[in-house]
Amino acid sequence: MSKTKIIDHKSIAELFADDFLIGAAVSPLTIQKQRDLLTHHFNSITAENEMKFERVHPEENEYTFEKADQIVEFAKNNNLGVRGHTLIWHNQTTDWIFQNQDGSEISRQQLLERMQTHIKTVMQRYKGQIYAWDVVNEAISDKENEFLRPSKWLEIVGDDFIAEAFRLAHAVEPNAALFYNDYNEVIPEKRDKIYHLVQSLLNDGVPIHGIGLQGHWNIQTPEIDWIRAAIEKYASLGLELHITELDLSVFTHDDKRTDLKEPTEEMLALQAKRYKDIFSLFKEYRNYITSVTFWGGADDYTWLDNFPVRGRKNWPFLFDQYHQPKRSYWELADLCMQQGRGGN
Repeated sequence: MSKTKIIDHKSIAELFADDFLIGAAVSPLTIQKQRDLLTHHFNSITAENEMKFERVHPEENEYTFEKADQIVEFAKNNNLGVRGHTLIWHNQTTDWIFQNQDGSEISRQQLLERMQTHIKTVMQRYKGQIYAWDVVNEAISDKENEFLRPSKWLEIVGDDFIAEAFRLAHAVEPNAALFYNDYNEVIPEKRDKIYHLVQSLLNDGVPIHGIGLQGHWNIQTPEIDWIRAAIEKYASLGLELHITELDLSVFTHDDKRTDLKEPTEEMLALQAKRYKDIFSLFKEYRNYITSVTFWGGADDYTWLDNFPVRGRKNWPFLFDQYHQPKRSYWELADLCMQQGRGGN
């Protein structure tokens, strides 16, 4: 395999400089192993896990910011923007916040006070260093006849826990853009529920500035028309849109194979076409989409390895396991060159 230097080709951030920020999810490991790739190709990063509740606030009076600090320092040293992910989520949240010392459930007021303390402590630490926060993550239910996902936040505080989180976050950091973030965001039924939630927050004067579309898609689905319809519906609210966790699995939903040691040529071709079609669409809506973040930098590390199929490697990004550009990268370079921004 030819291993050209990373700097031998234009960065993705440069290719889309007239359109939106280009980000990658990172960890303390990848900011070391993918340093050259990240600093060349991206102008924004998101902590994949290290700012989540269980990582920074494992016990009531204990904060563990060391790894999150490493990521913010990496961004600062390399002139990268940072998206904060995430303040309030039903998952990866330690149980202590919902319990008294005897294990009994705390009151609504106690939980709101703990929420305030957590949000204030985390956001103040990185005040002025994070341009956008995912304030509430994945609160909408995937079930047909259910609006909000059952969670301790909902059970104890009530359905206004979302509004309370945004108000608290805005009070701490009035200059940060505050986002609601979710997956399956283009499936019509869930799209409409997300729209209804955000519209109701706006109607109530809640300080919400954007919607995060995660973008965990694959080489066949969802349909481009569904993505377009979701972007248009969310954009009609007048908010910023971020693509927050983009990856394109080379496996379709029904493909459970575990025997592949590398992606097939057909997979790579389909992935490249999908990336080109998707970014063509994003560029159409660049007045609304201000940031596109991949949920990783290159194929040597992705959360899709072993998920949802154990024992299976995945290759969802623009760059391979050696950090070299794949066909998907060159399709995006060609797209930008066709529209007046050179690709090499």
